[in-house]
Amino acid sequence: MLKIWTDGSCLGNPGPGGWAFIATDGENAAERSGGARQTTNNQMELTAVIRALYATRHHHAVELHTDSQYVKNGMQVWVPQWKNNNWKTAAKKPVKNKELWQQLDELARDREIHWVWVRGHAGNPYNERCDELARTAAEKMK
Repeated sequence: MLKIWTDGSCLGNPGPGGWAFIATDGENAAERSGGARQTTNNQMELTAVIRALYATRHHHAVELHTDSQYVKNGMQVWVPQWKNNNWKTAAKKPVKNKELWQQLDELARDREIHWVWVRGHAGNPYNERCDELARTAAEKMK
């Protein structure tokens, strides 16, 4: 199974931001990153996962590691509820980052994704490398 690690970073919130992912099949690994001049941390976390799933779309099953509870809970709990509520929260307010959530939902459809939360800055080499790539990308957006 393909394993993916993702991370997002923002210098200020909002501010310049970066995203990154690493995908590995156990033998080979690919790294990608990018940024935006004016964004939020949550937008970069979502963008990292969107970019990772798009880049690996030919893989049906993936194990996706994120240090973002926002992304993990969003995909496992909130998105189904938001869709049933016409993209409104339980408080009847519009979902923040709706367009990104919709892109992510579309990319995740018909795929087997095993969502794994990892503690950020806890020494996992893939998570640490993603953090470094995302921070570097954010710095370039200043």
